[in-house]
Order: sequence, then C-alpha cells, then structure tokens
Amino acid sequence: MGMFVQELKGSWMDHPFWKKAFLLKDPEDLQKLKASPIKTLVIDISKGLDVELESESLDTPAEESVPVAVESAEIETSEPVQSPVEKTQTHKTVRISAAEERAEAKRILSASKQAVTSMLREVRMGKALSTEAAMPLVEEISSSVARNESALISLVRLKSKDDYTYMHSVAVCALMIALARELNLSEIQARQAGLAGLLHDVGKAAVSLDVLNKPGALTAEEFALVKRHTVLGHQMLLKASIQDEVALDVCLHHHEKMDGSGYPNGLKREQISIYAKMGAVCDVYDAVTSNRPYKKGWEPGVSLQRMANWKGHFDEVIFKAFVKSVGIYPVGSAVMLKSGRLAVVIDQNPTSLLTPIVKVFFSTRSRSRVPIEILDLSKPGANDKITGHEDPVLWGINDFSQLWAAD
Repeated sequence: MGMFVQELKGSWMDHPFWKKAFLLKDPEDLQKLKASPIKTLVIDISKGLDVELESESLDTPAEESVPVAVESAEIETSEPVQSPVEKTQTHKTVRISAAEERAEAKRILSASKQAVTSMLREVRMGKALSTEAAMPLVEEISSSVARNESALISLVRLKSKDDYTYMHSVAVCALMIALARELNLSEIQARQAGLAGLLHDVGKAAVSLDVLNKPGALTAEEFALVKRHTVLGHQMLLKASIQDEVALDVCLHHHEKMDGSGYPNGLKREQISIYAKMGAVCDVYDAVTSNRPYKKGWEPGVSLQRMANWKGHFDEVIFKAFVKSVGIYPVGSAVMLKSGRLAVVIDQNPTSLLTPIVKVFFSTRSRSRVPIEILDLSKPGANDKITGHEDPVLWGINDFSQLWAAD
C-alpha cells in the first residue's frame, strides 16, 4: 500500500484496471492486483513508497524516478482489507445523468473521430495497421458508458453520413461495452468486447469509398467486394500482430447469422461465439439508426422493433440483453404520450425500462409547441405514460435532434 504503480507488465488483457498508472491506496485494488495473472509491475518511488528491504536500502535519491520491478506475490499490506460489500458501496462508479455526461461524451467523440480517421487513412494509403491509439479510446469510451450508458451512445448516432465509415466503429465499441456489462461479463471481457467493436470493420479500409458511400444499390460485384471486408480485416489484424482472439473473431464473424445465412463462413447458432453474436447486434443497430448516403436512419425504438422481427438473424438471449442495455425507448427516441403530447427520451430510468425520463415539447391536439417540461415517468405524480413510438417529421418537427442533444 502506498506504492505508485507506473506500469503493469504482461498482456493488457490480464490487467485488472483500466487506468495505466495510479497510487495504490485502495485495499480492494491491492487484492485485485494479487488475484490477477500479472506477475510483475513497475513502481515509481518518486511518487510513492519503495520496496521494503530488511538488510539494505536503496540509495537512490527520492527525487529521481527509477522503475523497480517487483513480484506482485511479494506485495503485502499492513492495513485491514474492507469487505467487498463495503467497497462496492463506496467505490463504485457513480451514475450521472445523460445531460451531465454529454459534454465529456462530445469531447471523447471528437478525439475518437480524429484517431479512427487517422488509423483508417493510413491503411488506405497502404501502410500497416497501427492500433496504438485503440486502447486509450476503449478506456475513455468505457468510462463514459460507466457514468451513463446512454449519453455517448445516443450522441454518436447523430454522426453525419460522411462520418459514418469512421464513427461507426466508435459506436459499436460503446454498444459492445454496454452489452457486455448487461450480460455480466467481467471487466476484462468488456474490455475485449470494446476493442473488438472498435476494430470490427477495419477491413472496410480496403474497400473503395465510392462503393461504401454509393447512394444507389450496389451491383452484385460491388456487394461481393464489401462482403470481403471481414476476411480482409481479419488479415490486417493478424499482420498487425493483433493476437486477441475476441477481436479476431468479431472482425471475421460479425456478419454471421443464427440460421446460417450470414458470411463469410455460414456459421450457425452454437458455431458462433458469444462475442460475434454481440457484434452482429451492435453492428446492425448502429447501421440502421444512422444516416447513410443511400438512406435516412430509422428511429431507435422503431429499429429495435424491426430487428426483433428478423427471424434467424440474432441470438434471442443476446438481443434481449441488448434491448435492456440501450432501453426499450433509447435516448433520442420520439414517443407519443397518453395525454396526446409528443416527447423525446432524454435519459433512462435504471429501475424501469418502460418509464424513462422524457422532455415534452409538442401537443398533437393543438398541433403546436408547448412549454418544455421534463417528466420522469417513473414518479407517481407523472400522470402520463408512453403509448408508442412516433415520427416527429409527421408533425412538422424538423429540429428534433436539437431538442435533446444540444447543451
């Protein structure tokens, strides 16, 4: 306790923390370190305690930063370790509202766009795939999803049709992390799922932008080329020495379907891994809810309804968990209330998928705007409820996104 951890050696997939460097002051963190596969770490003795030696001491001046490798099995603590229940209550990430998280989510999305654009541009120029910026992105996206599962996911859906190729992977990364947590996967598994989501479509960098952004229907030849992005991406990851099995698997198999009609291998049900099944749902959801050169994106809630009716496409258990992770009425959904008013979902209610927090803005009876009202439908005094999804365009609402996404 009291050491400053500068670096954890070994595979980053074995690391029990998202953070790279930190002061070891939490007994629970100490137990996580000792229980992890990590055998060696580096401490910075200018920022924390040194190794205690019985017969000799290090003469290194305190102001110098000297990495010292120590075996994690040798780390002991003289302080009592609090029970997991006590630490869960005091150390768990505090959930904040979507509105509070939105500014940070926008910053993360801006940085993500630059990083992914640069990564794919280099691949298009014939350079080897570099994933150096991938893990910091996954870490930031995961932290945002932990604070509020809807803020970043809803904002990235508003990407322009020109940004789709670059931002789609960021969206799938966030969706994969949220879904992994809904499935109660470990943090390491959620990290793997997030990285897989970020890299799942890297093979599209080998496909012409003219084909990817074609406004009309693809020819048979063009569609065959697009379908090869799974194999091409898998080859790119191998060439870049990406050895993570989850990333490789999702990249190759996220277009497989439960009934065997997918590609590239026509795998069926139990032949498809849980991560590839997750990737299939997350990839399609972001695709159908996003504006593309050849079509306007579907409303989020409507998308879920339509996807639920695609028999043989998704694993039912995975899909149900996905709906729970984004909400039956995802943030940004337009809904009709029993009172005849239109509202937009601005946040989820953690205790009930059917009663989100909405922003009321329009009366269908008077066909006019009404004063904005924030309504938590889970409260006893709400006196209103959602009756279904609605298309705001049918009521002449052309600034719908600004009603919930603006600061």
